[in-house]
Amino acid sequence: MATRKRLSPEESRLAALEAARGLLIETGPQSVTLKAVASRIGRTHANLLHHFGSAAGLQKALAGHLAQAVCATIADAVRASRAGLGSPREVVDLAFDAFDKEGAGALASWMILTGNEDALTPIVETIHRLVDEIAPEEAAHSGNATQVHEETLALVLMAMGDALIGGALSRSLGLPETAARDRAERMLVRSLEATLPKA
Repeated sequence: MATRKRLSPEESRLAALEAARGLLIETGPQSVTLKAVASRIGRTHANLLHHFGSAAGLQKALAGHLAQAVCATIADAVRASRAGLGSPREVVDLAFDAFDKEGAGALASWMILTGNEDALTPIVETIHRLVDEIAPEEAAHSGNATQVHEETLALVLMAMGDALIGGALSRSLGLPETAARDRAERMLVRSLEATLPKA
């Protein structure tokens, strides 16, 4: 008989969040339940209840987990872009993929629709921390620290909207499915051009 590996509380919590992320991507936010996650990682419902308190708690923790991972990647991409080692499109694609392919848009919408009013708190707080971290660097380039706040707001709203109805709306308007991403890229390119030193 195989024995189950004993995990530390933090390892157990992380395993649950990774399993929840897999369920979110594979079958949607409605499948992110304590029972489904417990089954996937070979733990008990009570074990997950101990870590997250409820399915809503699990979903909120998952939103924070996704936001932290994505924001760390975006921060690296922004710095690379500023240093000329990456492109604005990479930043755009990371943000849009987080809400679409990684399921953050569907998860946030599901949580709001099911009455979890503080659903967006972990995502919003993590994005806010990212912006606060990047803003001084932005101010050094442009002299305008609020510019990165405005661009982040626009980028996140575009990415969230695109994840929810972008494909259908683009088709309806006769635009390519990448239209929102293309527009966001143009916004960031214009911003970069504005921050370049004048010759």
